[in-house]
Amino acid sequence: MKLDTLKHGFDLTCLPANSLAGYWNPGVTEALRHQDWAKTDIRERIDLTAWQGFVADLPRDPYVNQRWKRMSWLALNDQGDVEDMGQCPMAQGGAFNDAESMADRLRYYDPLTREFMARPDVKAFVRAWARLWSIGAHEPILMQITGVRGEGSVDPLQGQGIHADGCKALSILILNRENVAGGENHLYADKAGTQPLVDITLDPGDILHLRDDRLFHSVDGIEQLDSKAPFERFIIIINSRFVDDFQNRMLRRHFPEAILNGSY
Repeated sequence: MKLDTLKHGFDLTCLPANSLAGYWNPGVTEALRHQDWAKTDIRERIDLTAWQGFVADLPRDPYVNQRWKRMSWLALNDQGDVEDMGQCPMAQGGAFNDAESMADRLRYYDPLTREFMARPDVKAFVRAWARLWSIGAHEPILMQITGVRGEGSVDPLQGQGIHADGCKALSILILNRENVAGGENHLYADKAGTQPLVDITLDPGDILHLRDDRLFHSVDGIEQLDSKAPFERFIIIINSRFVDDFQNRMLRRHFPEAILNGSY
């Protein structure tokens, strides 16, 4: 059964730029509490056009064909400011990633650019996201800009199918969606997909929050609407509190003082 999407109940533009308490519609917290997912948008909180400009210089993903990507490990310091933790590989165990090109491998990517991370609306987004999920100081937060572009068709998940990302807090923000048919998101209560929960097509500026340790998700393949022009779909993925043993071992190795989920 499809569930109603969340709408802003008030005008976010009237709030102070640093008002993290008012960053999210109150309905987001309620939805996460009752159904483990929530959809809203942040078009009034960020300069979406400026953010879209940062997809132009993304390096190609060295592990996955037809994908481009940057990622950084971030954390809040004791003063609540966003800091770059440094390099740590992305590590997804086979229990969470079925794709042969990615499962049980250490993957290294170029970091998010200094220009992007210096933006006040980027810092405010990360701080507000951490507040939404009650992420405290020194807890690693993985933030990625990633996506696909090209001609014909592509599986944006590159073989992962219905899956979980191996964490407790996960959000997906759509940056752009140009000349795209497909790309619909699906949430399930089980990995086999026998208990579908909702089907959602996200537009630029829309964000989907989900409790990744309780739900599974997938996205449809992407095709060109107009065969004379290439397609492009880029997203931001931000997540934290990993339940994937492989990722947590790498985090402890690279960030000995970090606060991790569990006993790592």
